Amino acid sequence: MEEKEKLEEKQEDVEKTKVKDMVPKQDYEELEDRYKRILAEFENFKKRSSKEREGLYNSILSDVVEVILPVVDNLENAAKVETKDEEYKKGVELVLKQLKDVLASKGVEEIKTVGETFDPELHEAVSSIQDEKLGEKEIAEEYRKGYKIGSRVIRHSMVVVAN
Repeated sequence: MEEKEKLEEKQEDVEKTKVKDMVPKQDYEELEDRYKRILAEFENFKKRSSKEREGLYNSILSDVVEVILPVVDNLENAAKVETKDEEYKKGVELVLKQLKDVLASKGVEEIKTVGETFDPELHEAVSSIQDEKLGEKEIAEEYRKGYKIGSRVIRHSMVVVAN
């Protein structure tokens, strides 16, 4: 087996030598340079295409999730309402949990708010209050939950900021 590999390598060397001998050295070097450049361009193209595909996927996912978020809000509100029918309430809570699990499986996560420091990249301040118990720019209350996928914000949290 080793002899066969050695023989193949020798044949390749002989073929390269023949090509080199048939083509002037300068032309050969130019062709080799062009080949290397095209190969590098192709590798860059593959990387760029992969990044674009991933970005497009995340963009489409964000658009779909953004449309679903009002449904999540309504289910959360329905789960908070007091009712005499506990089985009905459990059903609403189970549907809400299932929907949140589906979103979490796609990388969607809630933006933390109450007790956190206000960050304009994640939060939208709709009001401010003076409260000595809370620190500067600390979030006191949340009006609407915000969501993100990775570092991309789908919807900012609407919050009340202290001091």
